[in-house]
Amino acid sequence: MKYNFKKIEPKWQAKWEEAQAFKAVDFSEKPKWYGLVEFPYPSGAGMHVGHIKAYSSVEVLSRKRRMQGYNVLFPMGFDSFGLPAENYAIKTNTHPHIITEKNIQHFKDQMEKVGFSFDWSREIATSHEDYYKWTQWIFEKLYEHNLVFRAKTLVNYCPHCKVVLSNEDSQGGKCDICHSDVVQLSKDVWYLRITQYADRLLKGLDDVDYPESIKQQQVSWIGRSTGAFVNFELADQAGKAVDDKLEIYTTRCDTLYGVTFMVVAPEHPILDKYKDQITNWDAVMNYRDEAAKKTEFQRTQLVKEKTGVRIEGLSAINPITGKQIPIFIADYVMMGYGTGAIMAVPAHDQRDYDFAKKFGVEIVEVIKGGDISKEAYTGDGEMVNSGFLDGFTNKKDSIHKMLEVLTERGIGHEGVQYKMKDWAFNRQRYWGEPIPLIHCPNCGTVVVPEEELPLTLPDVENFEPGTDGQSPLAKIDSFVNCTCPKCGGAAKRETDTMPQWAGSSWYFLRFCDPHNDRAFADPDKLKYWMPVDHYNGGMEHVTRHLLYSRFWHQFLYDIKEVPTPEPYAKRTYQGLILGPDGEKMSKSKGNVIDPLNIVDLYGADTLRTYVLFMSDYTAAAPWSEEGVRGVKRFLDRVAGLTDIATLEKEDPSLETKTHKTIKKVSEDIERMKFNTAIAALMTLINDYTKAGAITRDDLITFIKLLHPFAPHLTEEIYETIGGEGLLTLSSWPEYDEAKTKDAVINMGVQINGKVRGNIDIPAEATQDDAVAAAKANEQVSKYFEGKNIVKVIFVPGKILNFVVK
Repeated sequence: MKYNFKKIEPKWQAKWEEAQAFKAVDFSEKPKWYGLVEFPYPSGAGMHVGHIKAYSSVEVLSRKRRMQGYNVLFPMGFDSFGLPAENYAIKTNTHPHIITEKNIQHFKDQMEKVGFSFDWSREIATSHEDYYKWTQWIFEKLYEHNLVFRAKTLVNYCPHCKVVLSNEDSQGGKCDICHSDVVQLSKDVWYLRITQYADRLLKGLDDVDYPESIKQQQVSWIGRSTGAFVNFELADQAGKAVDDKLEIYTTRCDTLYGVTFMVVAPEHPILDKYKDQITNWDAVMNYRDEAAKKTEFQRTQLVKEKTGVRIEGLSAINPITGKQIPIFIADYVMMGYGTGAIMAVPAHDQRDYDFAKKFGVEIVEVIKGGDISKEAYTGDGEMVNSGFLDGFTNKKDSIHKMLEVLTERGIGHEGVQYKMKDWAFNRQRYWGEPIPLIHCPNCGTVVVPEEELPLTLPDVENFEPGTDGQSPLAKIDSFVNCTCPKCGGAAKRETDTMPQWAGSSWYFLRFCDPHNDRAFADPDKLKYWMPVDHYNGGMEHVTRHLLYSRFWHQFLYDIKEVPTPEPYAKRTYQGLILGPDGEKMSKSKGNVIDPLNIVDLYGADTLRTYVLFMSDYTAAAPWSEEGVRGVKRFLDRVAGLTDIATLEKEDPSLETKTHKTIKKVSEDIERMKFNTAIAALMTLINDYTKAGAITRDDLITFIKLLHPFAPHLTEEIYETIGGEGLLTLSSWPEYDEAKTKDAVINMGVQINGKVRGNIDIPAEATQDDAVAAAKANEQVSKYFEGKNIVKVIFVPGKILNFVVK
């Protein structure tokens, strides 16, 4: 037969749909397996080949699991709220709902053409009311459990998108969506207390199967550190202590003897409190105003000119030395990190060192080991100039001793800090979940009653955000003005919407029961399906998404709404597909590959097989048109196997090769070594072609092994040779371990450790058999002439070594 993909592929996609071959069954007696891929944002550009690679790993595993007798849940949906659709809607004057639904249909069409085995009966979209009703419900539960709070703070604001961004969404001082520079804006912000789950998020990593790199990203983002909180008394212009303190956090309290100045954030409340005592208030205010114009990224860069202002009229007292030390304000200290104040040890911190040099502050060495006349010494060494710590050489011991002293004197205590901040949760845009809160002048903030959910977006024509950081919803009186559900008085709705991350923080749960209108999912279905057995996605957003979704899931577990403490048992990731030029794909570079172009030219099976064959799954690799054509030639050869399936009886040598390949492909798929699994099938087809004839059973085994990669072609072959039912629902091949062993093996023969020849011997040959074969081999036997065999070292199947003199 020929691999006529234009005819074959639509045919089998229709047959699978008709048979509902991929439909998951709740409470089946079969063992369950839940495979998940990150659902996409449905952009107007449609899928790119990166999507194909991302989905193909769990696609292959899902098809294999079905053939192994599992009840497989492999769902798909769309993360459909967010800025890109809204920005495009504003640009084209088209409602974002219309744009989003159109894009969703385009994505579905593409996925179906590629032949992914998704259960489309469970499709969800985060912008659909029956979905975001439950996003709002979960938010209300977070609010009821005091995990939602409001605070006025400096926020990251994108003037282009007209929206407040979390730190995670504005890394490097750039908007994650439009890449414009972010500015600072003072605003009331809703936060989720994710920091209360910081330790749980860390501890949970011990119980999941994630790559170490992903775990380390989680650990780094949370940034847990153990240290000490220390109080520095404040002093007035005359050096007299006032009844007030500055609290700092440090991981190196043992260096307190080296503290020669302090630095506070420009926003620190201590400044306003002592405004009347600060004699250079104008200079302090000018610096504060300049700092407010900078983004957090600009302020915290390590490599930049050090700026600051000494606070005249206010100083601090080192609690260990009793010395009066100056206080500065500097923009590299942030109110959101630690306490908003730091102790500076310039001899042993390069940033403090540069600052001290610029402002003429004393530098005191307390750790011996470097030349502090040239730079800060940041290594370990013997403690000096440190009173009761002098002579200590172990950092752990010196920190422990200092903590004892701080605690005894009541000037400090041990503590824990996190780099991760609470999650800024509101956005000032239209296309997102309305936050279900009501502001009542009598009752305060009240949640929308559960029976009134979902709180839906008003259908408006003008959804363009304002220039003042207000949501478009704030301009709609009919939405804003409402009645307080508690007292019945006039009240106003919250007008900000949730971030796009909200809907993706729990979507894996909704897939278990997507059409339930009484709960976000039935508890029994959650108990049956959860946790997700295998979750694959990209590395671009893996840290944020895993933190957010694990946080929501752990909270739901705490309130007994879900049955497992962690949502994902196993998490993996794929490497990037680069352009043919070796660069990251982008429209501006003109190196983007449209997957449907490949499907039209070479077929979906070629595309599916190539993206997994091109490299190790986790590695980045450039697209190669020649590589695509090579895979197409391989599939053409597979189609031709029907011509040689003529043997009645198994060829013993082919039987061994077949069983070896079953074992390798089966194991490689589990290890996500898809490229070597496909390579093994290419080797086997060479063996079959060389033999010139194979049995029908061999052909069926081969196409079953290839089926997860190239399902359309293999189904067609199966039908052609009279196979019963669908190949996709047939059984996975099993190997006989005994038949994976070669009957005859080729063994190298060593003389005094050097290989001198090779012999072919039965796999079960004894030492006597091997020695006899070696002596009968002309290449080897000449090295025995005139020599005595002193010793024979024989390891069956591996080593034959003669020691001769």
